[in-house]
Amino acid sequence: MKGKKIIIETLGCRSNLYESEAIASALEALGAEIVECPPYDVAIINSCTVTQEADRKCRQLIRRLKRLSPEGQVIVCGCWAQKVEEREAKALGVRALVGNRKKNLIPQILASLFKETQEELIVKRHSLQSCGEWDDLFLSRPHFHTRAFVKVQDGCSRNCSYCIIPSVRGKSVSRPLENVVEEVQSLALNGCKEVVLTGIQLGFYGKDIGSNLANLVEALSGIKGIERIRFGSLEPFGLSRDLIFRLASFSKLCPHFHLPLQSGDDQVLEAMNRGYNSSDFAKVVSWFREAFGADVHIGTDIMVGFPGETEDMFNRSLLFVERLELGRLHVFPYSGREGTKAYSMKSSLTKEEVRVRVREAISLANRLLDKYARKWVGKNVPVLVEEISSGVAEGLTPHFLRVKLRSEALVVQNEVVRVFIEGTKDGDLFGRIVREK
Repeated sequence: MKGKKIIIETLGCRSNLYESEAIASALEALGAEIVECPPYDVAIINSCTVTQEADRKCRQLIRRLKRLSPEGQVIVCGCWAQKVEEREAKALGVRALVGNRKKNLIPQILASLFKETQEELIVKRHSLQSCGEWDDLFLSRPHFHTRAFVKVQDGCSRNCSYCIIPSVRGKSVSRPLENVVEEVQSLALNGCKEVVLTGIQLGFYGKDIGSNLANLVEALSGIKGIERIRFGSLEPFGLSRDLIFRLASFSKLCPHFHLPLQSGDDQVLEAMNRGYNSSDFAKVVSWFREAFGADVHIGTDIMVGFPGETEDMFNRSLLFVERLELGRLHVFPYSGREGTKAYSMKSSLTKEEVRVRVREAISLANRLLDKYARKWVGKNVPVLVEEISSGVAEGLTPHFLRVKLRSEALVVQNEVVRVFIEGTKDGDLFGRIVREK
């Protein structure tokens, strides 16, 4: 592996980001060089298949990588690799398919590729429906970000009617707590100050191993050098008032939570098989505000154009989100996935009608984020500096708002600085460093 140039491309979720970082760590330890541009010996694509658009992007990326470095080989791992037909992968020029919970095998797959001259497609994937295995990846330091994404849970045991992820990720499984602690200790020793805990069904962490998220955060809070702990997306089901209040007792846990709603209309939620109604979701939001305070930043997802969604249902959904005064709102159109229950549901909406609704929802998203961001103007906030470019420093507040510092500010990457917020634009904050007297 020594001297081999490898590029790693990531599509999709934060769990994929973690896996790509961990794969990079494993390959570097074996002497490989992780590069960002051609030429390269191998390109690894960590793929997504959550929508048809995700599939299209994966195929497009394979073709682009083959074109940029014709002599290089392409390996695809992850969700698209888990379900794609071998015939299609071969036609695209893919050398190996590595399914989910098999990504720890990539180093040995590469080692065999460099030795063999045969061009047969290598396939490493198995049925995930009864698989309780944990993909044994380990991240010693972040390669692509200042923050470290740490995957602690995988798979999903729910069956939302529109979602293909359970069939390509398998049932919910939790990472052993001591294994997470060992990894985060290694990250801290390598200078990492912030970790983002990720998973597919993160709120269910620990249910299969007799633990929970609060136990995990408590263990990580005691690690010297770690100053911030964040969560990725937290599905509302699985969260209790007691769990939320216990989480609030840990000062290192950042007061920002992304709770996917998908729709604020109860009929649509029932058709989606989400397992809760709008009142249930509002109750969870109220628990977070009661536990973490009124300034807690709660974001969400809204799916537009689900089969059967009428204009009244759509309007109720937006009104519900607006009344909850949420912060960051991600908007995306429904994308039918073959193999899901919703795929056979009929929709009377045209593509243009869906686009109009998406634009309306994005307009609301912009207003909500601007309203939330403006409450920080005139306040001092701690900012962890993530990048410095052309004399401008950027970083995040604990509440997950991006801050840009004036160019004359003297800061160091991965440093926490106090910033006085002078203004906001498009959800970003602008400010200056507060000098210690």
